[in-house]
Parts: sequence; C-alpha cells; structure tokens
Amino acid sequence: MSIRVVVADDQELVRSGFIMILEAQRDIEVVAEAGDGAEAVAAVRRHAPDVLLLDIRMPVMDGLEAARQVCAQSGCKVVMLTTFDLDEYVYEALYAGASGFLLKDVRRDDLVHAVRVVAAGDSLLAPTVTRRLVADIVRRRREEAVAEIAPGRLEVLTAREEETLRLLARGLSNAEIATTLFVSEHTVKTHVSNVLGKLGLRDRVQAVICAYETGLVTPGAP
Repeated sequence: MSIRVVVADDQELVRSGFIMILEAQRDIEVVAEAGDGAEAVAAVRRHAPDVLLLDIRMPVMDGLEAARQVCAQSGCKVVMLTTFDLDEYVYEALYAGASGFLLKDVRRDDLVHAVRVVAAGDSLLAPTVTRRLVADIVRRRREEAVAEIAPGRLEVLTAREEETLRLLARGLSNAEIATTLFVSEHTVKTHVSNVLGKLGLRDRVQAVICAYETGLVTPGAP
C-alpha cells in the first residue's frame, strides 16, 4: 500500500523537485500539490493523505496556520519545509502538531526517509538540529512564561514510562531505548503509547517538548 503525500510549496521549481523525487519511489504516491496554505488544507481534506510536506512561508495562508488546521482536523502527519534551520515558525509548528521539519536543501534519500518515517507514525527527532530547536524554544518559553508548567504533570506516569520519556527526549529510537532498558522493542512501543495517552500528546515531538518543559530533561544535558 502506497504512502499518500501532498506537497505544498509556493515555489513551483522546489515543489516539482520534491514531487519528482517522491514519485520515483514505488511505495510513495503524490496525490496532490498546493501553492499556498489554503490550497494545502483543501487538498488534505479532499485526498486524505498520510503525509503533508508543508512550506512554512507561503501566501494566502502561511504554513503555520495550515499545520494547525490539518493537525486539528485530520490524522495526516505534517512535515514542515524551511529554508532556515532556526526559523521562528518551526517552533510554533512543533506546538501546532507537526511531526518534524526538513530544510529545503535536504538530500534526496533523507527526504524519502523522512516521509516513510513519519508515515509509519514516528517523528523526525534524530537530526541534531531538531533537538536543538526543541531545547531552544523551551528555554525561551520558560524565560517568557508567566506561569511555569508544573513538573507534577508527569506524576501520572510510572517510573518506567518516565524513564522512557527521558530517553525519548534524548533522541533515542525505540530500538536504542529497548537496549538501554533491557526490554523488548514491543515493550518500548507500549511505554511510548502510554506516555502519549496519559499526557494527551499527539506524537513523539510533543513528548520531547513536554519533557523539556517539565524539567525532566534540561537543554544541554547528556
């Protein structure tokens, strides 16, 4: 069964390039393309894709608002596209429910890998730049916040679930977490699912943000 993708970017050459790369894969089907955020939202409603590649800066409706609407209204996974690895909108996109982001100069193989990873229900946490962005936005929000987020939010987790969240926030994959905790990968998947469910989180990216916000993990910690 093919992974259904919508590509949204206001630059036609960039959009066409991504489409060409993705359509060359046997397991990926580009079902629609869009030139602005409003078109992207409409395309998701019409085609119900698995993944939306969404440019942040677009006319009519920017990628951030489009991401909010898509994440709130569907199960489609959103991957943001940006020219700058420190684009302020990336932070907001993660909070809106995006499963990660890619720089527009991403390598062909990394683009394809990202689509497959996100379609499988995982998030783009491996790249160092993503972890840096998460840590940075949490640090900024802590400095600006009027009220701190209570660490007590994590009290609903078991000790093993909390440890799983800590390792997840360090960027470890399920397989790496399983090795660290001396349990099966299936058990880790269960722990991750429990963490998301108990904390009301959409995916692993939001789980990582929660780990930083509650102080379970601090920026720069090993």
